[in-house]
Amino acid sequence: MATSHESSGNSSRSRSRSEQQCQVMCYHGEIVPLREVKYNGPTYRKKFYGCSYWPRTCGYFKWADEVHEIRYVQMRLLKKDTKIAELEMEKGFLEDKIKRLKETKLKLDDVVEELSIENSEIRGDCMLLKLTRDFFLV
Repeated sequence: MATSHESSGNSSRSRSRSEQQCQVMCYHGEIVPLREVKYNGPTYRKKFYGCSYWPRTCGYFKWADEVHEIRYVQMRLLKKDTKIAELEMEKGFLEDKIKRLKETKLKLDDVVEELSIENSEIRGDCMLLKLTRDFFLV
């Protein structure tokens, strides 16, 4: 390229908090400084990440807005992955709760069955007592 590139800030104090938190690494693993196009032209003052050895040996170059767009998409993806994990965990809790409720229902069904049998027996006894009473009253 026919443009001159200089670092836009030598101090980490001049960088924003988000730039400090998400540092860009070049192809050989070094932190890439944020630079700015200094020559007049269509890209004048446009920010980019270029390795300190760029363009001689490393070749790493990305426009800053592209990097920020990638980070934005990565953050959205991370948020969605986190939400999916939370929902999967909640689903597991709900499945366990459903399992416990089904077990409780089966136990209650057994109790209802026993009470129904007992109720039938009591009704039978009542009918027998009524018939016996009616027989002796006649």
